[in-house]
Amino acid sequence: MDQVRAPLAPSAVCGAGTGRAATWAVLRGRLRQEDLPLCVRGPAACRVCRGPVSPGCARCFQCDRHHREGAGLLADAVVPVAYAVRGGRLADDLWRYKSAVPGAAAARARLRALLLVFLRDHGECVWREAGMPGPGLVAVVPSGGGRPGPHPLRDLALPYLSLPVAGLSVRPEAAARGRDVSVTWLRSGRRVSGASVLLIEDTWVSGGSAQSAAAALKAAGAARVAVVVLGRHLNPADPLSARLVSSLRTRHPWLATCAVHPDRTGAAPSTAPAGAPAPAAPGQ
Repeated sequence: MDQVRAPLAPSAVCGAGTGRAATWAVLRGRLRQEDLPLCVRGPAACRVCRGPVSPGCARCFQCDRHHREGAGLLADAVVPVAYAVRGGRLADDLWRYKSAVPGAAAARARLRALLLVFLRDHGECVWREAGMPGPGLVAVVPSGGGRPGPHPLRDLALPYLSLPVAGLSVRPEAAARGRDVSVTWLRSGRRVSGASVLLIEDTWVSGGSAQSAAAALKAAGAARVAVVVLGRHLNPADPLSARLVSSLRTRHPWLATCAVHPDRTGAAPSTAPAGAPAPAAPGQ
């Protein structure tokens, strides 16, 4: 994905004398050691967010509700990378990277590697699923909890993505959003008319924030929106989640597949709720 660039030389990541191809190999090797449960297709998973579903249902409760509320403003593709199972490493990293607690820097490095390697290896899957040739803009889902300043995900990801940023901010007059989709919760600080947008989210619980961000971009004129989520939250204490957790495999050939990877016939499965180019070696 050419729109992911390296502000640091590859040697800053892997040591002197290491080239870009080797840098990506090192990053994949580090991620492989994490043994993360990747989000893939399956009968126990929602066709939109890959979360738990009731037997016989195609979508989870929240995604089905969003589908009814969204009226054509939802994301064209939602692609979670891995499951953030409560108590697991990814869930801990997604909490820790936003803070100043011990281990925060290491958590940020792991999440950055996860995002950039995924975009490099599976960006084409995402764009295909969203029905776009590649993104022309990138945006980050803002915090819904009133966190001051820019979202930590912006600093983690955007310096490595050579795409113009479609800034999203919470409207001062916006009411509390809850878990519903709201077109008025956010506003875009950049013209997005006709654009294809890569929208990045760190954690998907109900999906209300990400789908509200997609709806704000669509309402502002964006043609296509593809959401990439670092971690799809799962709580094993929930019976439906426990069923899904028990079916997870961690030992996939690393990123040989993804939540929207083409099937054996070469056709990508549809995960649309309503329907970039390749990265260069990143520094960490």
